[in-house]
Amino acid sequence: MQCPSALRWDEAADANATARGTEGTEEPEGEAAVGCRGPRHYQGQARFTRRKRPLTEPAGPRPQAITQPPKEAAAQQPQACGLKKADLSLKDMASSTPTRSETQTRGASERSAMRSVALDVGVRQIALCEVKDGQVLERATVRSVSALEKYLGPNTPKAHVAIEACRDAWALHDRLQQWGHEVVMVDTTRVRQLGVGQHGRKTDRIDAQTLALALERGHIPKAHVRSPHRRQLRLHLSVRRALVETRAQYITTTRGLARARGEQLGSSSSQKFLQLLQQTPLEESTRGMVEPLGQVLEKLNEQIAQVEAKLLQLCEQEPAIDRLTTVPGISLITAAAFVSVIDDARRFRYAHQVESYLGLVPSENSSGGRRRVGSITKQGNSYLRALLVQASWRILRIDSEDPLAKWALHLASRRGKRVAVVALARRLAGLLWAMWRDQTVYEPGRVGMQSARGLERQAQSVELQAEAMARAARKVRHKYGPVPAE
Repeated sequence: MQCPSALRWDEAADANATARGTEGTEEPEGEAAVGCRGPRHYQGQARFTRRKRPLTEPAGPRPQAITQPPKEAAAQQPQACGLKKADLSLKDMASSTPTRSETQTRGASERSAMRSVALDVGVRQIALCEVKDGQVLERATVRSVSALEKYLGPNTPKAHVAIEACRDAWALHDRLQQWGHEVVMVDTTRVRQLGVGQHGRKTDRIDAQTLALALERGHIPKAHVRSPHRRQLRLHLSVRRALVETRAQYITTTRGLARARGEQLGSSSSQKFLQLLQQTPLEESTRGMVEPLGQVLEKLNEQIAQVEAKLLQLCEQEPAIDRLTTVPGISLITAAAFVSVIDDARRFRYAHQVESYLGLVPSENSSGGRRRVGSITKQGNSYLRALLVQASWRILRIDSEDPLAKWALHLASRRGKRVAVVALARRLAGLLWAMWRDQTVYEPGRVGMQSARGLERQAQSVELQAEAMARAARKVRHKYGPVPAE
């Protein structure tokens, strides 16, 4: 037979017990009281005993059942306990008992009133999402930066704006700062930690909402914002890179066409290939086929010379570039690319952090006490990483007496030249960063004795620095000529 786990008093007794702060219920005794999971059947029946009345309960007979309506009974409950009706009024309770502490109230009133907005910047459109207290307030999709003025213009309330770091974000970053907003650049390598792309759902609308919620919580992984001058330097390097790659493609195509006609073009540098093409005797049909490519190469050489002249002017404003070119194998372009990518040497604490930032450290997949090390991660700027590898090959082939070359050749004897070249590129990255941080020039004796990691700043004589800077200037003039006047 199923029995209830507790016997309830009548309504009046239950109201009196509630006013006294006790429960008007009956509980089982003995084994049935353990956990109160159910009645104890004793000879086919459940046995229950009343719980003893607490000491604070007023003595007297058990009140009889009251047959009046519940509202009237509730109105008489305070009087049954010896309390006045005014003592339990909701108005007095609200005024005397705060719902939260004073510190929490002040914190809520002093909370920043700035909005939390996130932008997902795409090629054709920009998705906007604004949130507050975990709820979406507004969504919008615009086609251009100028269309954002309606939501984030100078006359709108100030906001924290989160943008994923990309090529399109720099101009938008400057525009939003001009409008008076605080812009946070999001590190794109760690956005998946915020929930972007979870459950196989990734759209501009969802990404903007995810970033806005993370911005409001303060969980945004911030990316470094480069200075305007370094951004300008990097853009000119990108223009030169595109022109040089185009010239290399045209040179390769011209050589292939000549070989297809059974003729050969000698070896030469890219700068002197056009002169070689004009001096090499070719058949009329072959000459007519490659002539359009030669005309394009002539234009490319002129454009590359103009861009390099502009780069020389920008590099004159960067004293660190002159110091970095004192390292063997490091040209003006490599030093300028290093400065434009790193931007600020003080944002790294160790040389290994710079090497990891450029993707020159081994990848690792270790677990269960077993270490698995693979090839380099190849994260970061691929152009600078390629320039450092090319500089390493030059050191091995030309500057074989340099301490860096000797170290790499010793490593190549054990692991092979390709592994040694990548290791040298990694060491070059740390060495360039240490020189920039300490404002020193390259000194082969110190490199032969110490590693780039943990390189301590030591005083260098004025004569040594002047001699190294003069060598670097001669190296630049030999390749690019004198610096043009502005």
